[in-house]
Amino acid sequence: MKLFLNVKTKAKEQKIEQLAPHKLKVWLKSAPEKGMANNELIDVLAKHFGVTRAQVIIRAGHASSGKIVEIS
Repeated sequence: MKLFLNVKTKAKEQKIEQLAPHKLKVWLKSAPEKGMANNELIDVLAKHFGVTRAQVIIRAGHASSGKIVEIS
């Protein structure tokens, strides 16, 4: 499954909002430094979809708020 994400960092709480069938808005507590936000994103998505961390792959947007993620 391919997902298009809009990620907001430094939020007070973690949450996920579905905007469209394959488009999500995700709020993360981590700052976008040293890959911490990307790691938190993988954790949050794995928990939300009930898969392992290895099944969540960031395909594009490693350094931006717009990301394309694949969940296998």
